[in-house]
Amino acid sequence: MAWLPFCLLPLVVSTGLCAPPVLTQPPSASASPGASVKLTCTLSREHSNYNIGWYQQRAGQAPRYIMYLKSDGSHTKGDGIPDRFSGSSSGADRYLTISPLRSEDEAEYLCGLGYSTGGIFQGFHSDSDKGEVGLKPPSLCLLLPGDSGTCSLSLSRC
Repeated sequence: MAWLPFCLLPLVVSTGLCAPPVLTQPPSASASPGASVKLTCTLSREHSNYNIGWYQQRAGQAPRYIMYLKSDGSHTKGDGIPDRFSGSSSGADRYLTISPLRSEDEAEYLCGLGYSTGGIFQGFHSDSDKGEVGLKPPSLCLLLPGDSGTCSLSLSRC
């Protein structure tokens, strides 16, 4: 009898155990320099124990690794990431807190994870380049005194 990949078994498929993870980020956040902001990345319920990475992407630049955030709230930050950046977790939610905000923090913040099934590794993240499956990730907009604008972006999921 030929070996069948684990995910092809009807019982497993029907229980959703092989469903890929989904990461969702809410609309953008607006804050003033000196304030605190808490950004959220929510994992699909069946993947609520997964660890993620947080990334910062400034306009015209490659994403910068911020931290690896575990489901228990512990985290490891990338080189040169200041103490103003911290992470925490609650259930399926993974948080990135920046306090106090500085003008250079204005950027897009993306969450992502690695996922393996049947020996195949796939990366899942909130992605602004896949219009059919993911929308633009949230931006962090800093409102300076006298600014009246706001930023409003759609929900993002992989």
